[in-house]
Parts: sequence; C-alpha cells; structure tokens
Amino acid sequence: MKYGTMSNSYFKFKQFTIHQDSTAMKVGTDGVLLGTWVTIGNAERILDIGTGTGLLALMLAQRNTQAVIDAMEIDALACRQAQLNVRNSPWPERINMLCSSFQKFSKEYHQRYDLIVSNPPYFNNSLKSPVIQRNIARHSDSLSYIDLITGVKKLLKDSGRLAVVLPVDEGGVFIRQSIENGLYCCRRLNVKPNANKPVKRVLLEFANQTQSCSEQTLCIETGEHHNYTPEYKALTKDFYLMF
Repeated sequence: MKYGTMSNSYFKFKQFTIHQDSTAMKVGTDGVLLGTWVTIGNAERILDIGTGTGLLALMLAQRNTQAVIDAMEIDALACRQAQLNVRNSPWPERINMLCSSFQKFSKEYHQRYDLIVSNPPYFNNSLKSPVIQRNIARHSDSLSYIDLITGVKKLLKDSGRLAVVLPVDEGGVFIRQSIENGLYCCRRLNVKPNANKPVKRVLLEFANQTQSCSEQTLCIETGEHHNYTPEYKALTKDFYLMF
C-alpha cells in the first residue's frame, strides 16, 4: 500500500477533483508531497511518467500557469480516468494524456523537457497482487529503474531536472544507478511520519551536472494522529482543503 493512500472514489483538492474509482493506485501522500515539493520554476515543458489519476500533472499545472504537460500512463483504464480528471480541471488545454509505455515513448519521441516527474513503481521481488492493474502500478517489472533513468537522460534538457519519490532503500538504489548513468542528486527531502518514527520516503531531484546536494527532513505529524506540523501544512496548503 502506498504511504498515506486516500482510498475514496474521489478526492477533492482546492482547485480540482481526482476521481479514482477505475485506477489501481489512489491519491496518496507520496504524490501530493512530490507535486508540492518539486522545483518547477519557469518550466515550459513537463513530463509526468506513470500519471495514474493525473494527480501530479494537475498539481504542476496549478503551480505553473504556462507549462505544457505531457502525462503518460501505460494502463488503459487509468489513462481514461486521468483524461476525465484533466478534462474536468481548469487546465485541459495544457495537459496532454499519452497512453503508452515509457520505454516505447522514450525511443520514439524527440521532445526534450525542462522537468520530468515520476511516482514510479518501486516494489522489487515482492509478493504480487492477483490484480494485474495493481501489479503494473506497484511493481518495477513494467518499468525498471534503469529503463526510467536512461529514458529520462535522453529526454531531459541539459538544464532540466528529474524528480521522484521512493521508499528509503529503493531511493539509495535509484541514486546509485542514476550516478552510473550521468544523473546526480541535487535535492533530497527525507519524510518521516513524525519525529519519533524513521524516514519512510525520500523525495529526490536530479540534474545532469554534479553539484552539492541540499538535504532536509520533513515530519508530517507532530506525534498525534492528524495533528500536522506547520512545515507540512505550509508545503501542502495550496492543495488540501483542510489547510
């Protein structure tokens, strides 16, 4: 289960609503944090790999009012659901839905991007679900880290950035494989449920050039359930209705 998954049939944000009854993976803390944290700046072209419900694409469209966003999803049902979410959002003209595998796309497409984001499948060699959709969304068999990294390297502008969210151990593997392929971690956010718990997720941002890595830690809750830290509220306040 994704960390902090919201399993209702829809999830309402301040400026858009995500319907998710047809998708294997629901709106969750992972995606919301990545969408709020990633450096977006004045990016003109953005690629969201494995968009699922369209969450990241919609968050980035809200944050950057000029960017054109290509949102890719291999699962046909999820792709249709994301298309509906995009169509009903304030930004349908700036988000292009692509139903394709990233491997095929990266070989055939020649557009280069200022920013590429992904909440990628991350379970390696773990017990599979009997639901094929959920396996595609959760397991890295359909998109290995190497396939993701080498494809991103081809599609990223020289000054562009890649941003991902992963569990801690998988994040370490991803960093090592990225270095071997010429992508270097330049920002890192360690995410803890609260100050007394270990880090559960890492948000990672990569550039084409080696540079010092800025590292911070975020606690989601103060220690009491649903009592959120000021830092978490500040990061997510433009999206969550409760803040």
